[in-house]
Amino acid sequence: MNPVHPEIAALRRRVQGLLTAALIATNVIGALVVVGLAALLMPAPGMSGDLVRVTAIAVPVYVVAAVAAGTLWGTRGALRTLRWAADGRRPTDAERTASLRVPLRLTWVQAALWGIATLLFGGLAALVQPAVMLTELLVVAFAAVVVCAIAYLFGELALRPYAALALAGTAPPRPVTGGVNLRMLLFWCLGTGVPVAGLVVTAALAWVRGDVSTTKLAVSVIALGLVVLCFGLLVTVFTARAVVTPIASVREALDRVRAGDFATRIPVYDGTELGLLQAGFNGMAAGLAERERLRDLFGRHVGHEVADEAMRTATELGGTVRTVSVLFVDLVGSTALAASRPPEEVVGLLNRFFTVVVDEVARHHGLVNKFVGDAALAIFGAPAPRPGHATCALAAGRAIARRLAEEVPDGPAGIGVATGDAVAGNVGDPRRFEYTVIGDPVNEAARLTELAKHTPGRLLAAWTAIEAAAAEEAARWSATEDVLLRGRTRPTTLAVPR
Repeated sequence: MNPVHPEIAALRRRVQGLLTAALIATNVIGALVVVGLAALLMPAPGMSGDLVRVTAIAVPVYVVAAVAAGTLWGTRGALRTLRWAADGRRPTDAERTASLRVPLRLTWVQAALWGIATLLFGGLAALVQPAVMLTELLVVAFAAVVVCAIAYLFGELALRPYAALALAGTAPPRPVTGGVNLRMLLFWCLGTGVPVAGLVVTAALAWVRGDVSTTKLAVSVIALGLVVLCFGLLVTVFTARAVVTPIASVREALDRVRAGDFATRIPVYDGTELGLLQAGFNGMAAGLAERERLRDLFGRHVGHEVADEAMRTATELGGTVRTVSVLFVDLVGSTALAASRPPEEVVGLLNRFFTVVVDEVARHHGLVNKFVGDAALAIFGAPAPRPGHATCALAAGRAIARRLAEEVPDGPAGIGVATGDAVAGNVGDPRRFEYTVIGDPVNEAARLTELAKHTPGRLLAAWTAIEAAAAEEAARWSATEDVLLRGRTRPTTLAVPR
């Protein structure tokens, strides 16, 4: 047998103590209800001396016997049902359902004990003083209703820690304890039903017997009325607390999720529809966390701007023509590098190289569209239009060239920047596609990158990009010569940083 965890053992002792205390308290309350109602409802001249003596002995004896029987039958049976917690394991579905029904089981135990009490005290009254038998039966029956309702509420409150353990990571497929309807019915019985029924019975008995004085009837009505007011208020407060507490936990958790804490979870400790609400929130939070993780992962693969655009619009193949700026960067001598160094060093170099590229492209409001081996293609002005995209691309090219020279001196790279019209959109198949740009500026930037590898500074731009840039950025560049790039029909005017 697995040793009992200290926390579980402490919880078991606490719950056993609470259940035993609740059992004693409910039976004492029941006895007080019997005494109080008997004093109000007994016909004149009241109970005979023999019945008083018999009742005075029978009531405490029966209460002690009921507490002992309830402890052995109810409390120990409840703890046997909750044995899975002491064993430190997850409950099965049957054990989970049985655990959530323990308050109902305790209620049935009290109903059985007080049913016996009703028959017992009614029989004693029939033997000793038959005239009060009906009143005695009604008094004990009323007390039984009160005891059963209190037993259910106390049991549910005491067993909430076990309910939280039973429902951890899951949810009841349906309310297994009668739901909120049963709870509200019990609250009504405690706060309104029994006291008002006492008023009705008092009036009915006074009318039938005709021997109840006006004073006694008035005292009975006033006493029961005060019970309705005071006890009804207490039960209403308890009702609100039992219903509002789970809802408040969900509301507070919603505020945390709204603030971005998708790891928020709340304990599910209610076997009613309120527990389904708590479990439903946990499922929603888990779904939002997974959705955010996938969104972040998607953004890391395709770029956050592309991910945001894909979530805002319908995902379709095809694209639109727009003016963009393209930055292409490629390592120098990557083939020889891979052949002369261990793979681990090559991967480390590439990561340092791409870190610089990603940092500067993001800082200048661009999108690293793809990595092609040891090269990277960045777009400025797509998927979301951006005024001044040429300025951003040129500034990013200068920053990348400077940082690569300082931070990755063992990984020189050629950088090319071009501006022009291109088709930007989703290319591929409906089952697998990617966002990219296709057009003349992409080809031109790639050709400029090859030339830049053999140029001091290793950074070249097409003069069309300089013309499209802001005056302050354009002033940082100067034209050098016209070159007919491979695959193009017209010459390109080259520009380098001053």
